Amino acid sequence: MDTSPFTPGAPRDEPAEFSRSELGLANRNSGALLELLDADITPTGTHYLLNHFDVPLIDAGTHALEFTGAFDAPFRLSMAEIMALPAITRPVTLECAGNGRAGMDPRPVSMPWLHEAVGTSEWTGTPLAPLIERARPRASVQDLAFIGADEGFDKGVPHPFGRSLTPQELAELDVMLVWGMNGAPLLPQHGAPLRLIVPGWYGMASVKWLTRVEALEHRYHGFQQVRTYRFRQHEDDAGVPVTRIHVRALMKPPGVPDWFTRARWLRPGRVRLSGRAWSGGGVPIARVEVLLDGAWREATLRPRADTYAWTGWHIDWDATPGAHDLACRATDAEGNTQPLEPPHNLGGFANTAVQRVPVHVADA
Repeated sequence: MDTSPFTPGAPRDEPAEFSRSELGLANRNSGALLELLDADITPTGTHYLLNHFDVPLIDAGTHALEFTGAFDAPFRLSMAEIMALPAITRPVTLECAGNGRAGMDPRPVSMPWLHEAVGTSEWTGTPLAPLIERARPRASVQDLAFIGADEGFDKGVPHPFGRSLTPQELAELDVMLVWGMNGAPLLPQHGAPLRLIVPGWYGMASVKWLTRVEALEHRYHGFQQVRTYRFRQHEDDAGVPVTRIHVRALMKPPGVPDWFTRARWLRPGRVRLSGRAWSGGGVPIARVEVLLDGAWREATLRPRADTYAWTGWHIDWDATPGAHDLACRATDAEGNTQPLEPPHNLGGFANTAVQRVPVHVADA
C-alpha cells in the first residue's frame, strides 16, 4: 500500500519524544529555510539563530568594549570609536556546532537541530588583531577571553557566555569585531551592537553582545569553554575542543512539500538540483556528489564569493515516476568527506552525516 504523505488519508508519524524544554528551545531559536539555499547571501531574517540566554537590549550610544587583564596598555573603545576604525565587509558562512544533532542515535538532549543551523551573511566590522596588538599583551598571556553581556545558568552553574582563543589561534584566524550584517546594523538577536566573528569555526566562538576582551596568564576556564563544546564519549571524558567547521553539503529540496513531513513531490522530467557546500578554516570544496537512482554522480561547482563563504553546486536529474531517496555529500581540498552515518558524541556536535531528501515523482 502507498503510504506516502501525498496519498489521501495517509497516516502521520507517531509523535516523537521531544521534551517540553527542547520544544521551548526550538521556539526560541530558528534554522534557515533550505528552499533559499540558492541565495549566495542568506536573508537576515532567515539566518539561523542560537542564543543560550536572554537577548540583552544594549544602548549603542553608551556601550563600550574593554581590553583588560594582562595587557600593558589596556583601553576601552566606544561604539563610535570602533566604527571609525578601518572597516571591512566579507561574506562568512556560520554554522552551529549542534547542527544535525537530532539525527544522532541515541539523540543528545539539547536544541534538536536537523540540517538548518547554517547561514551566510556579509559581516561588516574591523579586524581584531590590530586592537590586540595596540593593547600590548604580555609575553605570559596564554588565553584571550571574550565575554558577552548575556548570562544565565547551565547545569546549575551561573556564568556569562564567554569563549577564548589562544594568541596562536588569534594569529591564525581572521577574527573580526562586527557591527553590521547584510548592509544594516546588527539586530538584537544577532549580537547588537557588537559581536565577534571567527571565520571557519563553529558559531559558538563568535561571541555576541561583546563587552570585554580579557588577556589571561592562564587558560580560560569559562563554562562554555571547558564544560561544553567538546567531543566527549562519556561524562568522565575530558574530550577535545570543538573548533573548526566540518565539511558538509546541503540540497535545496526540489519540487513542493508536504506540510507535515516536508517530503517532496515533483512531476517527472528533467529537474535541476542545487545546494551549497562548505568546510572550515577556509578550506575549499573539492567535490560534491549527489545520490541519484542509486549511484553517486558528481555535481558542478560554482566559485565561492570569499575564502570563508560557501560554494554553490548543481546537477541535472531525469526524474522518473516513483519514490526516490536523494542525498548529497561534499569532500574538501584536504580530503575530508561527509560520513553516511553520524559518529556519536555526548553533546551531539558536528553531525555531518549526509542529508537525505525523500522525493515522490508522479504526474498531477
